Amino acid sequence: MSESRLGIEFSSLDQPLFDGAGVDKRALVDYLDAVHDRLVPVLRDRPLSVIRSTGKQRPFMQKNLPKYTPDWVERVTMWAEASHRDVSYALCNDHRTLLWFANQRAVEYHATLGLAGRLDHPTHMVLDLDPPPGDGFAAAVAAARLVRGALEDVGLSGAVKTSGAKGVHVFVPLADGVDAEEAAAATRAIARRAELIDPDVATTAFLKADRGGKVFVDATRTGGATMVAAYSPRARPGVTVSYPVSWDELDDVRPTDFTITNVPALLDGRDPWDDEMPAAQTLPADLVAEGREIPIPRVAAMHEGKRRRREAATD
Repeated sequence: MSESRLGIEFSSLDQPLFDGAGVDKRALVDYLDAVHDRLVPVLRDRPLSVIRSTGKQRPFMQKNLPKYTPDWVERVTMWAEASHRDVSYALCNDHRTLLWFANQRAVEYHATLGLAGRLDHPTHMVLDLDPPPGDGFAAAVAAARLVRGALEDVGLSGAVKTSGAKGVHVFVPLADGVDAEEAAAATRAIARRAELIDPDVATTAFLKADRGGKVFVDATRTGGATMVAAYSPRARPGVTVSYPVSWDELDDVRPTDFTITNVPALLDGRDPWDDEMPAAQTLPADLVAEGREIPIPRVAAMHEGKRRRREAATD
């Protein structure tokens, strides 16, 4: 039985969303319909990648819009260095577009940190707290508090949300004049400072083999990187949601507390991501200078990997 909303004809609403979801496609559509006024603002004008679950294969990431995409879906074409081609990214700028994505079984919404046409000026810098395998959310929370302390030490503040998976994200809103290189440098500096506050909890080691069971303070979400948006569902058992919480609430929540079935009622007319987000901030010049002295994690890891391979070859 089909159904129409805002001119979108939905199909197969009673089919399971994906293995382990515990809900059908209708639940996804209902959720995105209910939270469109929270989710669209954090996606607006940001080149969008989605993770879709067609029900016929494992969930997969889609960046390039398919040829059958309606003309009214706004988009921007950008060169993708990884695939060496132009990619047509969606701009999810309205309720109708979000519902179209829901009908495509787009579960996760990953947006760039900069706006279309201004990716070299991110609106936020992000610290992604990735705990070790296992039930490590409490450790991720502890690392997030280290990041908060490092930010406060230099006069900055951020908002926090669950990743919807196993980690925590700290977002720091940036003033309009901050460019991508400055944001990347400051992110590295904050990550290093958080690690130094308590190296038994946090690490900036990019290579997993070097993390020693600690929380990885990921400072690589910079430049053209994407992050899962606040209020985005995740393709996880129960279809959890990346949900904003206050710093005071952080110790008392779990990622599984927030799902597409209960978040609309939890919001109850509120927008906690907007409520908790500080005003845009200018980065201290000395913090940026400090970060410029820290090697870019992926580049440093690449050189270290080559060095280890050379050593192994001579053993």
